[in-house]
Amino acid sequence: MKTSLSLALILFITLPLVAQGRPATAGQVELRKYESAHPVEVRPEPQRPRVSRVQLDQEADELSGLAQSIPTDVKSVTQGTLPKDLLEKLKRIEKLSKHLRGQLVQ
Repeated sequence: MKTSLSLALILFITLPLVAQGRPATAGQVELRKYESAHPVEVRPEPQRPRVSRVQLDQEADELSGLAQSIPTDVKSVTQGTLPKDLLEKLKRIEKLSKHLRGQLVQ
């Protein structure tokens, strides 16, 4: 039993060493030739436009002002009057928030 265990252990240790000395297959040789003749092009990432801090601050301030005016307009709606610019404000809020989110995610 010790002999078979010793033999298995020797095979287990020496088998990976023998496998490392194998010659390359024809396909591997051709691949290496192709790769050396055709180097891989590394394309730089496209430069993202810089975000203007001033513009972001202005848009954030505008968004804040619009958002603060909405509760008053909603109270008017519950009293039966629809402020004519409420829907425009909501659209502008949506547009500003999408733009700010897009600028910050970059």
